[in-house]
Amino acid sequence: MNKRRIVVGISGASGFIYGSRVLELLRQVDGVETHLIVSKGAELTRSLETAYSKEDIAALADQTYTVGNLAAAVSSGSFKTDGMIIAPCSMRTLAAVANGLSDNLLTRAADVTLKERRRLVLMVREAPLNLAHIDNMRNVTEMGGIVFPPVPALYNRPQSVDELITHSVARALDLFGIDLPELPRWNGVSGA
Repeated sequence: MNKRRIVVGISGASGFIYGSRVLELLRQVDGVETHLIVSKGAELTRSLETAYSKEDIAALADQTYTVGNLAAAVSSGSFKTDGMIIAPCSMRTLAAVANGLSDNLLTRAADVTLKERRRLVLMVREAPLNLAHIDNMRNVTEMGGIVFPPVPALYNRPQSVDELITHSVARALDLFGIDLPELPRWNGVSGA
């Protein structure tokens, strides 16, 4: 494997822009190959929240798979990847991952990522949380996944929603060791 492979999942939670921004940012990084899975719910969310077409999103990825294709390369642990990010991650997808329910390619790829001890980052989108959500987050964390809600950082004084989205996504990609110049970093306060 001469390129780093990142599986990108987009599920049906509000915030389709998080997934598209992951793809946009990774497209700018040399040596990274993206493998995209978009759930059926995400297709609806895309059409409601963005001006992107299905083809626009597919064009941002190196490889795309249909969510029903359980024979895709990413469904096997023998297909080497650096991990997977699901952005956004719905509570339905979180529950399936937390309970090992590989009923579609998105949840199967996440299960493979966990069983192979690769990095899994879930940008969960829901508020407020009920106990089932919290328990599912705990389960995923205990299995080695990382729950990363896209909580905005305000220390960088963002001037737009775009800056908030980009900062959250860049921080999530940090967890894969992908350093993006778009990410303002906290450098402390001198004399405080």
